[in-house]
Amino acid sequence: MTSDAFFSEAEQFQRAIQQNLQEVAVQMGQPIEAETAKQLYREAADLLSHMAYAPITLARVAGTLLVYQLQKGIEPEEVEWFKSQVKECPDDEEVEELIESLHRTDTL
Repeated sequence: MTSDAFFSEAEQFQRAIQQNLQEVAVQMGQPIEAETAKQLYREAADLLSHMAYAPITLARVAGTLLVYQLQKGIEPEEVEWFKSQVKECPDDEEVEELIESLHRTDTL
C-alpha cells in the first residue's frame, strides 16, 4: 500500500517538481521521460548543494535547466555559464535574482 503519508516532505517536493518538469516539457511540445525529469532535479540539487535553499528555488533552477535543454539555439556555453553562476551564488536569494535577470534579458 503506497500513500503520500509514507513519503517524507522532501520526497513529496521531489516528486512534485519532477512531475511539473514533465508537464512544462509537454506544454513546450517536447515531452520528457520521468528519468530525464529526475536527472534535471538531481542536477539542480547538485548545483545548490553548497547552500540552504527553498524548494521553489530548486524548482526554478530545474526549470531553467529544462528550458536550456529543450530550447533550440542555446549554446552549450550559455548553459555552463548559468551553472557556474549558480555555484557561485552564496544563497538562494542570489540564485533567484540570477534567474530573474535571465528573464529580464530575454524580454529585451
